[in-house]
Amino acid sequence: MTLTTSNARLHDRAEELMPGGVSSPVRAFRAVGGEPPFIVAGHGARVRDADGHEYIDLICSWGPLIAGHAHPAVVAAITAQAARGTSYGLPTPGEVELAALIIAALPSIEMVRFVSSGTEAAMSALRLARAATGRDAVLKFAGGYHGHADALLARAGSGVATLGLPDSAGVPASTAANTLTVAFNDLAAVERVADAVPLAAIIVEPYAGNMGCVQPRAGFLEGLRRVADRTGALLIFDEVITGFRVGPAGAQGRAGVGPDITCLGKVIGGGLPVGAYGGSRALMRLVAPLGPMYQAGTLSGNPLAMAAGIATLRLLDDAAYARLEDIGARLEHGLVVAAHRAGTAVRVQRVGSLLTLFFADREVWDEDDAKTSDRERFAVFHRAMLRRGVLLPPSQFECLFLSLAHDDDTVDQVIAAAVASLEEIR
Repeated sequence: MTLTTSNARLHDRAEELMPGGVSSPVRAFRAVGGEPPFIVAGHGARVRDADGHEYIDLICSWGPLIAGHAHPAVVAAITAQAARGTSYGLPTPGEVELAALIIAALPSIEMVRFVSSGTEAAMSALRLARAATGRDAVLKFAGGYHGHADALLARAGSGVATLGLPDSAGVPASTAANTLTVAFNDLAAVERVADAVPLAAIIVEPYAGNMGCVQPRAGFLEGLRRVADRTGALLIFDEVITGFRVGPAGAQGRAGVGPDITCLGKVIGGGLPVGAYGGSRALMRLVAPLGPMYQAGTLSGNPLAMAAGIATLRLLDDAAYARLEDIGARLEHGLVVAAHRAGTAVRVQRVGSLLTLFFADREVWDEDDAKTSDRERFAVFHRAMLRRGVLLPPSQFECLFLSLAHDDDTVDQVIAAAVASLEEIR
């Protein structure tokens, strides 16, 4: 069956066939209103929808496309591998090469296991921590997203620390009960919980990306390392977003704090489905077939994803990261100036090529701060930017992503659109 390629007809047909017409909830544009464009092509810093409209893309597939859409080196690697086959269900040379690149870049990883998504990586890292410690309880942070595994779909209530309550129907309360939650950047609360409950792990996005871009306070990550060491918990850094995005050694290299287990995804697959988790040789020897912690996957280490990941990581030299830092700073400055001219209260928070414009009048340090943002104003701003050909993530609590394909002229076009949009909605 051939579908008519207009946004409106695709939207109507999709809603008949898929929940909300989408394969992931945020794509439905419920938080910003309107209907999502159906993307038919992407090249460099731009995408084109089914109606022929072109947009500067600041979603970049939610982070993986650090080289931009359809980078020739990545396309060539995928094409060459596809001609040899798409999946074998057996080891491939690509797994060995990509594993070596990851281990060389991240000192905390001595062995790595590939999976097919960030959700699988976090779920498996948690299982590994429990296998290593013999403990059940896990501490996470309100607003921290680690995929949709049952045990991690919990966040804080009104207390300093809460027993996990499911944030999704279908998650047993008994499963979420072993997940404790405190506010991001609240080290004192972490210490109180860790002293009261034997923790298998503390899992954290070292630079939060799922409540918007939120940085750790000075000493926070170092404090988590000390608490984990003192109490016997394992420290897990969920670097699915930040890994190879904020620097060559991820957030842990940028912050100078090493975790026990690292979760990766996105950039290491260059736009194809991928995930990974890794740690010390001693820890990873607990993973089957070497040890008793079972985890498996038919498409884990898929050769197409390995080829795309290798090609992408090879592009990320010092000059590339310097360029990403430069364009990130350029966009940050331009958005701040645009908001000031429009007399609009905003906070722009950035780490490298990862940033968020919060419609808030305070610095954002945790989920509660993020929730003070004016989400209705963000939705109006989102629609105004879309009309001007700039595609923003359709949520106040998601990050904007830049790529090597976003040159100065492209960033200046985004800033000009922001100036006009902020004036319009003032």
